[in-house]
Amino acid sequence: MTAYALATLLLVFILGTCLFGLVKGGAAERLSAAIILANHLVGMINQAYGPNSIVTLANNGVTALVLLGVAVRFASPWLGGVMLLFGLQFTLHAAYIVLQRERDMLYVALSNINIFAISLCLLAGVLSAMRGRRAAAVA
Repeated sequence: MTAYALATLLLVFILGTCLFGLVKGGAAERLSAAIILANHLVGMINQAYGPNSIVTLANNGVTALVLLGVAVRFASPWLGGVMLLFGLQFTLHAAYIVLQRERDMLYVALSNINIFAISLCLLAGVLSAMRGRRAAAVA
């Protein structure tokens, strides 16, 4: 599989997971999906106009802080995982800026794995919310 196909597949998975969260999730999942979707939109716009490291760092830092507030508000374990993973993404960007390293394959691989893990956490949260609603309806 080519790198372009893999990147496209990852993007489709991220967008699909966020849309699934917006449609089928509870309040925490919808809010988090919207925040993650906004993060990716800002990131894509940043990439389209020439990647600016400071914008990337600020985007992930603000997202991590906002998700921290959402995690505190809704106290959900999957939200804590998402927030921590965005913190790791912020750390990855900060390390590359401080070390003045150009983006290489290690950066791309770590970033993509992290983004995939974020999407998996969101998916787990949506599925958990759906299961909780189904159990409440039966009871």
